[in-house]
Amino acid sequence: MDVRADREAEIGTRAPLIICRVDAVPVALPLTKPVAMAGETVRRALNVLVRIEAADGTVGWGEAASAPTMTGDTLAGLTAAVRDHLAPVLVGEDAWSRPSLHRKLKRALYGNSGAHSAIEMALLDLAGRSSGLSLVDLIGGAVRSAVTPMWLLGNPSVEQDIAEAEQKRRQGFGFFKLKIGTKPVEAEIAATLKLREALGPATPLCADANCGLTFAAAARYLERVREAGLMFVEQPLAADDLDGLSQLTQLSPIPIGADEGIHSLGAIEAHQRCGAGGVSLKLIKLGGVSATLKAAQLCKRLGLGVNIAAKIAESSIGSTAAIHLACAVPAVDWGVSLTHFSLSADLVKTALTIASGAVALPGGPGLGIEVDEAAVERFRVH
Repeated sequence: MDVRADREAEIGTRAPLIICRVDAVPVALPLTKPVAMAGETVRRALNVLVRIEAADGTVGWGEAASAPTMTGDTLAGLTAAVRDHLAPVLVGEDAWSRPSLHRKLKRALYGNSGAHSAIEMALLDLAGRSSGLSLVDLIGGAVRSAVTPMWLLGNPSVEQDIAEAEQKRRQGFGFFKLKIGTKPVEAEIAATLKLREALGPATPLCADANCGLTFAAAARYLERVREAGLMFVEQPLAADDLDGLSQLTQLSPIPIGADEGIHSLGAIEAHQRCGAGGVSLKLIKLGGVSATLKAAQLCKRLGLGVNIAAKIAESSIGSTAAIHLACAVPAVDWGVSLTHFSLSADLVKTALTIASGAVALPGGPGLGIEVDEAAVERFRVH
């Protein structure tokens, strides 16, 4: 499953790491507040955890968020995919044989990118914990040691957005994404300009419509907020409206990014041909760490900006995997979205924190975090 030769081979032959148990654990995690986006409002995070245990007692963890409007994955579907289709393939197998396991898993279950992503994450965590290597080392090594996370703003009023941005600035955030597409376009324009005025010209700011604008509204928004100096506007049109995207990019004074439309390398190439300036890469959309790393490498060749993002709202398990990925890819010039900050309770003993505007790559083997299994049980969906 690695995009490069297995790094474990560099430190010698090992005894088999036999998988004896694979669990799919559905959880419902509380958010600090609802997150409003075009098309849905997320009130709690419905995620599936994958726990893989080897015969020697070593345990690896993975996570995937349900995303009915993005990947088609529901909590029940993710759980069934892992429990009924993928887990039986893994039990009794050697976890060191990830490339061959990857092929077997793909034959066992088509699509279901979220479930495949959670499985691969857990396998990498397991291999890292057994070998003493960090996840980033298993996928080729780190090119950076920390990431700068962005904070998502999406309140009913711009005054609330400004107040929240100032609060988050005091906590260390210095990069913001404004959710748009939920109000009339004139209100969105006014809010964007007021937010830019409040933040000042130097603070990185972008906007995300989550497919929520018509062509006319998108064109009007992009032209009217020109002076706000947005880094990019993400997914203004429907995910499959490539003709509209092609026309819009010719008119827009602001780079346009793609998110909901990006599920494969071919989709990245298609969006680049339509004039997109960058893409948002999520593990659950591409199917795992290895596939997403390949996607980021393709983006570099195509000259596209890259945003690495977790889905609203993954725990520190999923966010940590996103950090390892973001520290391995060629560039993250469009920022990193770490959504565990939106949770009021996490699933790890020590949650990831921000300091001086950055979140450091965790040290230690595998993901480099310790899952709190008591918390997992507390938030398990029965």
